[in-house]
Amino acid sequence: GYGRRLLVHGVNLSVGYDFEPEWFACGQSPLCVEVERLVHSGVVVVVAAGNTGYGYGQTLARGAVASGLPMTINDPGNAELAITVGSTHRDMPHVYGVSYFSSKGPTGDGRLKPDLLAPGEKILSCAAGRKLEDAKKKAGGSEYAEDSGTSMAAPHVSGVIAAFLSIRREFIGRPERVKEIFLST
Repeated sequence: GYGRRLLVHGVNLSVGYDFEPEWFACGQSPLCVEVERLVHSGVVVVVAAGNTGYGYGQTLARGAVASGLPMTINDPGNAELAITVGSTHRDMPHVYGVSYFSSKGPTGDGRLKPDLLAPGEKILSCAAGRKLEDAKKKAGGSEYAEDSGTSMAAPHVSGVIAAFLSIRREFIGRPERVKEIFLST
């Protein structure tokens, strides 16, 4: 609506929808298509990878065993131009690696995702809805709650990108270049 005067520089989407290959090619769901369109308009889009990276595999020796699952990136994380964020341990990411629940790539068409990892385990954040009601009932009546998931990790990346754009304003409106910088450093 404002042409060259870009008012929104970045969007965080801490939502997810299972990738359904019987309906859409990977990265081609209506949600992914709209994310791509938004990036092409000049907006950096950061999305949560999803929390479906853990399940059960079948082995000959032991039958069903709990394991990390590949190709579990949720939409809109499958959008090629989105910055897709997976979760890692809050305090010791190099020791514990990718969170067991964090969705993992490759995508259904073979692309590497998630693009970045950020703290997503036991993150203290503003509470809303039922979690706010529960937090207020506890001793002290806080408006904060501890939660885990890639929806808690993605805002870390959004915040770093917002800080970057506040200093390096020449990258506003160049989301693909911003993604390139963050993925290469």
